[in-house]
Amino acid sequence: MSENTLYDTVWDKHKVAELPNGQDQLFIGLHLVHEVTSPQAFGMLRERDIDVAYPDRTFATTDHIAPTEAEKRERPLADQQSEEMLSALERNVSENGITFFGFESGKQGITHVVAPELGLSQPGMTVACGDSHTATHGAFGSIGVGIGTSQIRDVLATGCIAAEKQKVRRINVEGSLGEGVYAKDIILKIIKDLGVDGGVGHVYEYGGPAIEELDMEGRLAVCNMSIEGGARAGYINPDQTTYDYLEGREYVPEGEEYEELKEYWETISSGEDAVYDDEVTIDVDGLDPLVTWGINPGQVVEVSEPIPSPEDFEGRSEQEAAQQALDHMELSPGESMLGYDVDVAFLGTCTNGRVSDFEVAAEILEGNTVDEDVRALAVPGSETVREQCEARGLDEVFIDAGFQWRRAGCSMCLAMNDDALEGDEVCASSSNRNFIGRQGSKDGRTVLMSPAMVAAAAVEGEVTDVRSYFDDGQADAVTADDVSEVAD
Repeated sequence: MSENTLYDTVWDKHKVAELPNGQDQLFIGLHLVHEVTSPQAFGMLRERDIDVAYPDRTFATTDHIAPTEAEKRERPLADQQSEEMLSALERNVSENGITFFGFESGKQGITHVVAPELGLSQPGMTVACGDSHTATHGAFGSIGVGIGTSQIRDVLATGCIAAEKQKVRRINVEGSLGEGVYAKDIILKIIKDLGVDGGVGHVYEYGGPAIEELDMEGRLAVCNMSIEGGARAGYINPDQTTYDYLEGREYVPEGEEYEELKEYWETISSGEDAVYDDEVTIDVDGLDPLVTWGINPGQVVEVSEPIPSPEDFEGRSEQEAAQQALDHMELSPGESMLGYDVDVAFLGTCTNGRVSDFEVAAEILEGNTVDEDVRALAVPGSETVREQCEARGLDEVFIDAGFQWRRAGCSMCLAMNDDALEGDEVCASSSNRNFIGRQGSKDGRTVLMSPAMVAAAAVEGEVTDVRSYFDDGQADAVTADDVSEVAD
């Protein structure tokens, strides 16, 4: 088993006891809740007359069902079920003294965007939330895990969960990203190479030159999709980039207390003598932008690569999954994803709904117009992100280009509000999942890509190599004809 990694250190510091079934009782330093997975858990406590053990360590927001059109946020919400879930959350946090970032707070947004930007997520923490993408918080050198309703109940009641320690895989990402290639492409490349089940039984420790070069928002994007690679969690050892991001944020102490915290943070990183259960090297030198061609995030290609054939995969189940994907996406082996028609462009989510994501997309949209046949939505990950974008004038760039500029929420990532695909629409999406029905229509088709690629697809009305929009990147951009030559 691993030794002296950040994961081992953080786990040991939060381990309360070893349980009779072999699991550990693990203390949770930060508990995040939202309106969808928490009502039943609060109800279980109410039935047993149990108080929330650590209300000061629990924070709530509303994101999954949050309407992103301003006029639809008036209460009661038009959708009865959404109103019931939101009302239940409001009642539960009020009764238990839990801080709630609601619509009127100015801080509402997606859980995994709000907590980092407020400085709630910090190195060395254990973070739990009733949402699979809690791995996002590992970007700070914490261990973030998604939990189910019964475990939400346990955290509320005791501050702990029962958990089984995982193996640790170190992923060394070598090389440097070229222009028009981003953190989203790194994690898609990792999932492509290791598979959607490759991380089962593991947590991923991301490191190497390409990871170290990323800013915090890029690191958040990488860790966010650890779960798409099958890992229980993913993290990056904290460094000066981490400390600079955290300093001065609302929930981060100041002055001497901050310096003391920083000294502690510097002690938890994986040591030079760290032992891993497995190590993998991924080289991103010369990496092209990636897009999915199928119905899971592992069915992905660089834009310079042709769509694979089912026969290219090992095992009957993978071959059948590939054929199902081709049928659903209406694609054929050997084709290029470049030129694939797009009906909807969606920019946002806990993967790519931060200020830097809107900045890179705005660079593409400046002076350009969304194709007349494309419906385009820009949904900031939080109200703070929205305000910061508007202060920079980015909203005007999106609106002038033909995007709808919305309020914060999960939106079309999982279509639990009015933001959904219709029929067999194709969506160029900066989200994290492309499962059938994920965006609200069983016939809808989702193509995952970076925010810059989403912007380019919106303008062209088809999947496009975004590097053609950069003067320095035009020589690197590929066309569908280039891919056809590779296939031949």
